[in-house]
Order: sequence, then C-alpha cells, then structure tokens
Amino acid sequence: FLMRDSGQPDWKCGEVAGQFELKGDYLNGPLSKLSGGWQTRVKLAALLLHDPNLLLLDEPTNFLDLRTQILLEHFLRDHRAAALVVSHDRSFLNSTCTHTLDLSRGKLTSYPGKIDAFLEFEKESRARFEREREAILTKRRHLEDFVARNKARAATAALAQSKAKMLEKLELPEAISDGPSANIRAPRIEPRKGIALRCKNLSIGYPEREIASDVQLEIDHGVRAAIVGDNGQGKTTFLRTVVDSLKPLSGEVRWGFGCKLGVYAQHVYTSLTENYTVIEYLRSQAARGKKEQEILDLAGAFLFSGPAAKKTISVLSGGERARLCLAALLLSDYNILILDEPGNHLDVDTIEALADALVAYEGTVIFTSHDRHFTNKVASCIVEVREGRVINYSGQYKAYLDKVNEEIEAGERELSSQRTKLPAEVVKPGKPAPRAAFKNDKEAKKQLKIVEKSIAQLDEQKKTLNAQLMNTSNATEALRLHNEVTAVSSQLAEAEDRWVELNEQIESIA
Repeated sequence: FLMRDSGQPDWKCGEVAGQFELKGDYLNGPLSKLSGGWQTRVKLAALLLHDPNLLLLDEPTNFLDLRTQILLEHFLRDHRAAALVVSHDRSFLNSTCTHTLDLSRGKLTSYPGKIDAFLEFEKESRARFEREREAILTKRRHLEDFVARNKARAATAALAQSKAKMLEKLELPEAISDGPSANIRAPRIEPRKGIALRCKNLSIGYPEREIASDVQLEIDHGVRAAIVGDNGQGKTTFLRTVVDSLKPLSGEVRWGFGCKLGVYAQHVYTSLTENYTVIEYLRSQAARGKKEQEILDLAGAFLFSGPAAKKTISVLSGGERARLCLAALLLSDYNILILDEPGNHLDVDTIEALADALVAYEGTVIFTSHDRHFTNKVASCIVEVREGRVINYSGQYKAYLDKVNEEIEAGERELSSQRTKLPAEVVKPGKPAPRAAFKNDKEAKKQLKIVEKSIAQLDEQKKTLNAQLMNTSNATEALRLHNEVTAVSSQLAEAEDRWVELNEQIESIA
C-alpha cells in the first residue's frame, strides 16, 4: 500500500514506516488485520512519503493512542516543512508548535510563541483590560455624581457643565465576551468509602478472541482512574465489560453497595430520544432539586445557549450529541462516572473546566483520554491495558509518560544508528572483493562516466516500473512489477556503490 500510494521504493517506505514503529508483521501483514490505531499510523506514513512542504493537520490526535501521538510529535519536531495544526490537545501543541493563532470574537490573532505562553499572555491582557475598564467606570460614576449634585447650583453650574462634557468624551470599552463561559460543576454526591470496583479472575474479549485474562483489580471510592494503553490493546473492551455492555468471558465484575453508574461513551450518544429539544433532554436527565438556572448555565458551558438550546436532538451533529450526553451526566447524582474520551468535541477552555470539575468531584471516575494535559490533571491512579494484562500501574501519570517516552526514544536511537552506518563499516555476507585500483585517473574517469550513464538508465527504468505498479489493479501483474522494481533497485544500489568507489579512487590518485 505504501509503495503504490507514494511511488517510493520499498526501502524508503520501510524507513518512514519505521518512524511509526511499523515493523515486522505490522509492515508485511495485511492492512485489514491492523487495528484502527495502527491503520492511522499507516495513513500518517503514507502522507509523509509524499514529502509535503506544508502539512495541514485537523485534530490529528483524536483517537490516536499515546505512543502514536509521541511518535507524531517527534516526527513534526524534526520535520523541516511548515505545519498548520488545529488541535484541542495542549500537550501536543506545546510539543510541536512554535507559534499560536487564536481565532475568537471574529478575529485571528498571531502570537510568536507556544500555546501555554499565549494563554498566560491572554489571561494577563484580559486582567489588565478589566482593571482599565473598572477604572473608567469608577471615574464615570464620580463624574455623574458630581454633575447630579452641582448642575442645579448657580455657583457650580459652569463646572458641572464642564464635567458633563468630560463625561460625554469618556469612552467605555466593550466588555470582552467569548460567548458562554465554561462554568462546569460536577454532580454533588455523598462521598463513600471502601472498594468501588473489584475484578476477580476476569477474562475479557469476544467469543472468537480473548483480549486480556487473569485480571485482578480493585478501585476504591474517590479514586480517579485513567485507563491507559495503545489502541487495539483493549481499553474500550475493558470499560464495556465493567459497565456490563459486554459480558466477561470468565470471572466476575463486582460493584460496591450503593454504586450508581453514569456512562459516557459513543454507544450512549447514538441512542438519544430524537424528538426532545436540548433543554428538554437536560431537564429530563437532571437530578431532583436542580434549579433551572443551573441547567441553563451548564447547557451554555457546553455551547447550547439561546437558539441552540431549543434545537431538537434529531438535527444535532455527532459532536453536539456527545456534548449533550456529557452535560446531562454532570447534571445527575451518579457517584461513579465512566467516561470514554470525554475531551473529544470540546474546546480548550471547556476541557480545562471539565478537568477542574472532575478534580473537585467527590465520587469515583474511571476514564480514558488521549489528552495528556487532561489526564495528568485528573488522574490519581493509572490502570494499564497491555499485552493481555490489566494492571494497576504503580506511579503517577507523569512517570508513566516518561516510561513510554524512554521506550520510544530507545527505538528511535536504534533506527538512527542503523540508518547512519556506512557500507564500508558493515561486513555484508557475500559481498564481492574490492576491484583492482586504476593506474591513472583517466581510466577511472572513463569508467565513472559509464557508471553514471548506467545509474541514469536504471533510475529512469525504476520510475517507469513504479508508475506502472501504482496504476495496476491486477494482483499478478502487481507482484511481477514489484519483483522487477526490487531487482532494478538492487542493480541501482550496486551502481551507486561503484560510483562512490570510483570517486574515492580518483581522489586518491589526485
């Protein structure tokens, strides 16, 4: 697929694929057998093999696992071309982008720095603006008071009139407003003690395939557990099993007494009541005693204010439905929240407000997220799903991140060392003995021209074969062309080695 999509030779495709850890069976096996996360790696490799000088990436981290995110970050940091990235993932933006573009209030602002620095600058600017505005309001009140007290008195009427003119000239800047602010409150619940979830001798998966076995896990009330691991390892399968939407293959899942589960996942927001309006649905889901203003405030925080709150669910997009389900969950009285990628479809401010709300929440949270900033802020416990095991990871999320980074960097160092080895330093089995040196540079230069002509012909032949390979849909013909490309590539490599050897001999004679 990579060779036919890009027209690049197998070695080049392998080199770029290797940057995304596509090796062995992942590289040589059928695409259909790869999980969604690994297929995304293939798509990224295919994109980069075209050697673009401008990358436009719209939410590239959505649904990417942690390891793939880091691999993409490392690539973008070393990539010399320009990149324009739209993302709500602050950690990803901080790691990859050197400049920030902010689109708000109908204006696009360019800031020559990273997003964290920009957000701090914006916060300071807003505070300064509000101080200046408050100072003008105070001055206006003083002038209005002076005019009201002195305009009727003959002795001070002229002065009052002068102050009135000053008041007319005093311009009050409009208050900064980005629309609804993300004012999110977590459900208020009675805190509980003891074990919230116990998994004993648990095996999860499907009748035809086991995902993980011998799961022995306990999660206490009040814990905020992040479920981490690469795509395809079974995070969602584990969550579906503990909420009983997928039956365990064996073993048991047991929730503590009095646990009330609220679940946010894709299958939840695809089955909403179509004829409800947004506000009607939120009212129906709100816990008893919730005031109308609380419901309206939370709706506004999730971008359902004014006319948007009166939309019927049938006309909502997938992202709007997801936001609606999350808002409904936060109006409830659940003491256990199960959240699968809650940050998708939310902007940076709302994600930050949601993280603050979950930290203040006194119940138990079990969640998955590919947003490192969000996970680092919320998680108090890490559960890793990897290679058929589900285990409590001893350490904070930052320590887990460091471990993954070390593994990736070790792989990149190995790949780099393989790439930089010179042919002269590597003894290859079956390599022919060095050819006899020429007596003078005239003979060597004559031979060099012959080799250069051969290289040009082989290169042209290879381009033609690659073009044919890209355009054929016949499997037999594709295999024949692939074999021919491989043979020509081998001849071309030998010719290029010979060219280097001849140039070294000419320099030696000189």
